[in-house]
Amino acid sequence: MCRLSVKLSSTPMSELIWNRYGKSRIRLVKVRRARDPHELVDLTIDVQLEGAFGAVYVDGDNGPCIATDTMKNTVYALARQDPITHVELFAVRLADHFMAKPAVSLARISAIEQPWGRLSSGGQPHPHAFVQAGGEQWTTVVTRDQEGTAIVSGLANLVVLKTTDSSFSGFPRDEYTTLPETSDRIMATSITATWVYQTGTSDFTARAQIRRALVETFAAHISGSVQHTLRAMGEAALAACPDVTAITLTLPNRHHLLVDLSPFGLDNPNEVFVVTDQPFGLIEATIRR
Repeated sequence: MCRLSVKLSSTPMSELIWNRYGKSRIRLVKVRRARDPHELVDLTIDVQLEGAFGAVYVDGDNGPCIATDTMKNTVYALARQDPITHVELFAVRLADHFMAKPAVSLARISAIEQPWGRLSSGGQPHPHAFVQAGGEQWTTVVTRDQEGTAIVSGLANLVVLKTTDSSFSGFPRDEYTTLPETSDRIMATSITATWVYQTGTSDFTARAQIRRALVETFAAHISGSVQHTLRAMGEAALAACPDVTAITLTLPNRHHLLVDLSPFGLDNPNEVFVVTDQPFGLIEATIRR
């Protein structure tokens, strides 16, 4: 028979080398009713803190521990006081609030914004009825410590497709290569982009400018590959916003493969495709000034 012997010792046998905790997926919708037409902000917020919380883990001493329920309540209370004209500024306000607490050395606030568009009535945008179109999300991460504030914003799930002006040829071939070269194919992807604001930025209207630069470049670029178009999109985004120092783009290739209709006695002049979601090519890069 094996017996487990546990000895209590004042000398720790292990070391806590890093910790972080917080409240995740705080759902917040704010209606700006004072404005006509009404405006809607739909956010999902994470609050994460680092600092002198070792005693909470090691000794069970909750003295320095800000309750995660308090974090949730703080988000709602500050949302009542803040117009949330830009989610970046609201996230900075939250980060500053938590950084003022005695035990906190770093506050990280991340937010996902779900954009809403206006419904139409009588051919005009309705003043207080909205529609959530597609799965596009707008993202922000604010990190605040003793050295300052870093702001990274972005967007995700922006699905785009074009039916021509895309090719892929000249790639190396070996005994395992079966992919045919093509001079005219469907190009489709779900854009994820994150960009870094330079220190001291206070104007966060860049999202609309960057989004426009990304989609317009995707549409107009004569593409030799997803990589080729990614670079052009990143350069256009940086040119559109001087306050952004770097942008990272993630472009999964949403493959549309030409269906072989010859067994049925039919041709297929680049018209009928099968969409495959797995496996898929994943193209990523960071472009900096």
